[in-house]
Amino acid sequence: MHAGSIRSPLTWFVHLSVVFLVVLWTLPTAGLFISAIRDKDQIVASGWWTALSTSSQNAIYRAPPPSAQVQENGVYVISGNVFEGNAGMVSAFGTNINRPAEFEPGQAAERNDGSKLTVQENGDFRIESATAFEGSRGDRIFFKAAVPPRFTLDNYRTVLSAEGIGASFLNSLTVAIPSTIIPILVAAFAAYALAWMQFPGRSLILAVIVGLLVVPLQMSLIPLLKMYNEVGAFFGISSKGYFGIWLAHMGFGLPLAIYLLRNYIAGLPREIMESARVDGASDFTIFTKIVLPLSYPALASFAIFQFLWTWNDLLVAMVFLGTGNDELVLTGRLVNLLGSRGGKWEILTASAFITIIVPLLVFFSLQRYLVRGLLAGSVKGG
Repeated sequence: MHAGSIRSPLTWFVHLSVVFLVVLWTLPTAGLFISAIRDKDQIVASGWWTALSTSSQNAIYRAPPPSAQVQENGVYVISGNVFEGNAGMVSAFGTNINRPAEFEPGQAAERNDGSKLTVQENGDFRIESATAFEGSRGDRIFFKAAVPPRFTLDNYRTVLSAEGIGASFLNSLTVAIPSTIIPILVAAFAAYALAWMQFPGRSLILAVIVGLLVVPLQMSLIPLLKMYNEVGAFFGISSKGYFGIWLAHMGFGLPLAIYLLRNYIAGLPREIMESARVDGASDFTIFTKIVLPLSYPALASFAIFQFLWTWNDLLVAMVFLGTGNDELVLTGRLVNLLGSRGGKWEILTASAFITIIVPLLVFFSLQRYLVRGLLAGSVKGG
């Protein structure tokens, strides 16, 4: 056996770590997608990993109102099916929420008003009474059922057909795309200057940029908004608008962008820069003709992080853009659609998966640059 074919423990550890991270990232995404296409009752009754198996659940069915009753041989009858056309098998039923499995299928259950309720195994039910039913609402039937897997696109239809979703989607794109491109352009110039240009205070500026990486967003948001309002009032610019949120995202994204790009650009071969200067190229020419084309991995790496952050952001969008129907971004619109209590799990899962579709497309289209961009400059620097 060749010595090169024996893998070291460190190699095995790295491979196992990568597999673990892939599984850790993939499982929640798969679970979210599966939950989003399940029946809303099954989402509440069981986990997504049981989506392909028959689930047992307690359910409540509202019978038709008394207006649907018919008279058969002197008896008033209300009938139907608790599954409403879907597949299922009733294992027990009851007339009280505290005893949903009191009777076996096919038994006649005496009710408090003197009527009788019978539920068959296939879900067919029959409520009969010697006197006419009264009231405007149907009675509730409590039952325990074994329900086969149900998959539906109704959850997505509910979310996508909600009023304002399209406008909010465009608002999110209008915020995220410029908020990703603008910091990259500014940071690339700054990173080149900090890596290859000599000027007083360069090390101090770099130290300040590294320090800004740990400044929390919540700490600086209010001072930034106050300063922007004062500057906007001086120039007659509204405090609510895309210009303000672009500047805010640029300010919060620049420290990471400059630090990441500076490490990459500083690791480029010095011989290329010196040869270009010998040929009479200026710093601007070197930057645009040599540095930028060679820096695509680092630029793509930061673009992934910045786009994910700006796309999923809600706090900065609410502060600088507003919460009106015309200004809401996609995350804000979906929060309103879900409601304050957050009990609609089918809406929550479908909404969450819709919000990650665009970031997933961005990530998979740029992921080949991600590792190269993050590791560049880790060995040698300027």
